[in-house]
Amino acid sequence: MESFRLITPTAPLAGFVKQYWILRTGAVSERIIPSGNIQLCFYSGASLACSGQVWNSQAVLCGQSSGFADLQALGGIRIISVVFQPYGAHAFFSLPMAELCGQKVTAGQLSDAGLRELEQRIAGTPDDDACIGMIEAFLQKRFRPEAEYNYRRMLSAITLIDRSGGEVRLPELARAACLSGKQFQRVFSAYVGMKPKEFLRVVRFQYALSVLQRSPGMSFSRLAYECGYYDQSHLINEFRVFSGYTPGEYTSVCLPYSDYFS
Repeated sequence: MESFRLITPTAPLAGFVKQYWILRTGAVSERIIPSGNIQLCFYSGASLACSGQVWNSQAVLCGQSSGFADLQALGGIRIISVVFQPYGAHAFFSLPMAELCGQKVTAGQLSDAGLRELEQRIAGTPDDDACIGMIEAFLQKRFRPEAEYNYRRMLSAITLIDRSGGEVRLPELARAACLSGKQFQRVFSAYVGMKPKEFLRVVRFQYALSVLQRSPGMSFSRLAYECGYYDQSHLINEFRVFSGYTPGEYTSVCLPYSDYFS
């Protein structure tokens, strides 16, 4: 039997953590698409395979992604995920988030003793709410909002990106962040984990999913227009890059859902 829960973070973490989710499921295969958010995932139970890597009872920090991957649970498994705000993971980990782009890194690979200890405690704790409490305590202890002005700058830029559905130009974002173009690209990459142009593409793709989620009968030509793509061919190409499917194929295998905008 499969179960899924969403949990809201407590203050002051809510400004940096979007949500937690907990999934319990049996053997399953699922395609993972770029969400626009860095996630910290705790896997326990059966082994989990993703893009040639196999994990079992591990903590994995998943950086920003600009491509899809196939995830396979090889038996009954529990996944607890911390979904950070686009700029939020930087407040808890000391490395530039751009170094994680396209990567899924275990606590062992990070040489993070505190995260390794948390990983072991969660693997041995069956109570989900107790695990969330341990994660929150860990994050609060780690919380280091250094250069707070840069978080405010990134919040201004992300707010503008969200309001536009990813249809905003870089000079406008740099002005909103009170930075020069080069400074903005450097700070954005370090905090959000990917270059601004790539992030805008991911957000626009997620916005297209949110439009389909609200209006499932919309034609793809109309969808391309609504989401700022040059034409339907541009929309189809972006769907293939980010999901491996055309829009028609995507809607035939799953219900459209935007992790970023939902």
